[in-house]
Amino acid sequence: MDLDRLIELYPRIYHMAECGAWDSIRTRGLMSATAVLDHLVVGDGERARFESEHRSEKMDVRAGHPSNIVLRDQKPMPEGRLMQALTDGTTPREWYELINHKVFFWAEEARLHRLLGARDYRRLEHDVLTLDSSAFIPAYADAIWLCHMNSGNTWPMPHRRGTEIFRRIPDYPVKRSGNPDKNVVELVVDYAVPDIANFVLEVRRMRGSEVLGVIA
Repeated sequence: MDLDRLIELYPRIYHMAECGAWDSIRTRGLMSATAVLDHLVVGDGERARFESEHRSEKMDVRAGHPSNIVLRDQKPMPEGRLMQALTDGTTPREWYELINHKVFFWAEEARLHRLLGARDYRRLEHDVLTLDSSAFIPAYADAIWLCHMNSGNTWPMPHRRGTEIFRRIPDYPVKRSGNPDKNVVELVVDYAVPDIANFVLEVRRMRGSEVLGVIA
């Protein structure tokens, strides 16, 4: 897919973070779960429950410590459902590790609102980041993957997937018109975005689809 066409079609991208996370994200960057564990120097003996297993609830990496970072839950992809979905020999453990090494953005605001309105999240407050694609995508193009589905969800159906659902920008299938063969659902970045604040246009505090306030 052509980079300029990608930006034209998706001029804004969105990230849903824990309520109150913006101050930490602004100073420490937006980190994948793996990057968080590296940042907090979590040893091999402790990592598996955060990085290689299903997080059925949000988890504090350093509970009670000033440096603590909360990792979001992975409720929509329990191991049993992943076993039905994975088709290329990837194990659930490998899938969790793959997902946990990446930072995820929604390519369309409608998808963001779908997640904000999901049963497990609609009553919770979140910090929602809106990024300028025209600045962000060129800066991180070599680290970006595009995905045509919600890679971390197995409900209501465990749709088939494997590592091939993630494609680099030039490798994402397009029609003769240059438009994507399948709409981009996720824009995914390897490991971390340390300078995320440089690309953020707005941060909203939201509960479901209700904007409670603009905090940045």
